[in-house]
Amino acid sequence: MSVTVRVPAKVNVQLAVGAARPDGFHDLANVFLAVGLYDQVTVTPADELTVTCEGPGADQVPLDRTNLVARAAEALAGRYGIDPAVHLHIAKDIPVAGGMAGGSADGAGALVACDALWGTGASREELLDICAELGSDVPFSLVGGAALGVGRGEKLTALEVGGTFNWVFAMAERGLSTPAVFREFDRLGEGTDIPEPVASQELLDALAKGDPDALAAAVSNDLQPAALSLFPQLADTLAAGRAAGALAALVSGSGPTTAFLVRDRESATRVAASLGSSGTCRTVRIASAPAPGATVLGR
Repeated sequence: MSVTVRVPAKVNVQLAVGAARPDGFHDLANVFLAVGLYDQVTVTPADELTVTCEGPGADQVPLDRTNLVARAAEALAGRYGIDPAVHLHIAKDIPVAGGMAGGSADGAGALVACDALWGTGASREELLDICAELGSDVPFSLVGGAALGVGRGEKLTALEVGGTFNWVFAMAERGLSTPAVFREFDRLGEGTDIPEPVASQELLDALAKGDPDALAAAVSNDLQPAALSLFPQLADTLAAGRAAGALAALVSGSGPTTAFLVRDRESATRVAASLGSSGTCRTVRIASAPAPGATVLGR
């Protein structure tokens, strides 16, 4: 018997970042939107815990117990006195090291899959608690849709979304380390007064109305200057998307994937084609949002 769970990528339509805390984390006001690019995690009973991976960027995914899928299986097993002897297989379609929470999504997928395989009966609150232990983005990968994350991003409030938003994502030639981007954020902000992060009411209203023009006017990412400082060529990708007619262009999370909000599917096709031929990115993907969170596909 095996269980397969599908998990979505995310884009941050607002990422407000506060000053570094004593524990090294940053307080955030992080508005997540799950998008229809998915990884799948399949868990099967085995003699010991093993991890395999296939798909774009699979060669960059660690296959040892540092991988969030292994840590998720061990965390759930530890709570219920279960031997985490499973084979965890990741089928990647979310960009690796792309700022779209692919690793976090896989962790959430493994947790839901192991819960279903073992029949632990864990409550949603308990699963979210384990997700928060695994990483700041993991809880949202479990719930999907749209949510405001505060604290370090793990304390979630579901948000209303009044329609479908169309996106184009441009994948960069190389990855960016999230810790490195935060360190650069701290360096760039040294000696300045960094305000407390607060969600934009205009942005929340735009999501609730399903209004792409209003959302485009409100999107923001406080990590974008740091990502551009470490990877200046991303500015060319952002400029190419704007020139192609995107309503808004921003770095997704800590990058280096760049995200382009467009008016409709037809616009997405046009912007994607223009970006694909611009020579400023590796590949281009089209997706809509919001998307559901971790979903059991079969067993």
